[in-house]
Amino acid sequence: MKIRHLRHATFHLLMQEVTFLVDPVLSPAEGMTPIDNSPNQRRNPLVELPVSAELVMKADACLVTHMHRDHFDSAAGELLPKAMSVFCQPEDLDKLKQLGFEDVQPVNPAATWKAIAIERTGGQHGTGEIGQKMAPVSGYVLNAAGEPTLYIAGDTIWCPEVADSLATHKPEVIVLNGGAARFNQGDPITMGMQDIFQVCRHAPAAKVVVLHMEAINHCLLTRAELNAFLSQEGLDNRVTVPADGQWLEF
Repeated sequence: MKIRHLRHATFHLLMQEVTFLVDPVLSPAEGMTPIDNSPNQRRNPLVELPVSAELVMKADACLVTHMHRDHFDSAAGELLPKAMSVFCQPEDLDKLKQLGFEDVQPVNPAATWKAIAIERTGGQHGTGEIGQKMAPVSGYVLNAAGEPTLYIAGDTIWCPEVADSLATHKPEVIVLNGGAARFNQGDPITMGMQDIFQVCRHAPAAKVVVLHMEAINHCLLTRAELNAFLSQEGLDNRVTVPADGQWLEF
């Protein structure tokens, strides 16, 4: 299994000779307005894709955790081939069909495609009223013969749903959305350092990859800050915080 981190939560997943494009955001740098009610008002994305959008789109299928615009933007809706198979949470089926996608497959609660089993998991995209407004969000567990079990947590903080997913599926590779994204009020809505620490504590044998950093204006935790924390906690040999464009192999 190979993962190529592209930008923010967008990555290529190569599994069983099949390529998934996960959470595609294809807009050029500064092509979108800032996330409102955030500590800074820089335009998004903050950085360019490390490769052309045409290369990003070269995939067999698309996997979408949820339809917030930093996970599936208007450029993805316009540019992705409409015949591409798209896997999503049930709540996003109609939105994707309205964009013209012909083969939209809601994972409810599981699906199988080209010998790859996909199971949807839950999460909490923040706390309190903000978390309720940000819902629904999903993650996915992917399994295939001869491949490590992969858990893509999606936009969530550490919560019972994540703990249950780790206990149930015992993933060997975990992809987390870090960045400690937040608004001017309330707690972070994606994982910060302590959330990532809890995942590592509850899945001590897993390799962890942290994405969702330094590309959207309300993600405040930097790679340097997270790497310093991981080194301090003795987790830098288990957790990778990849650069945009970096390949990882498991």
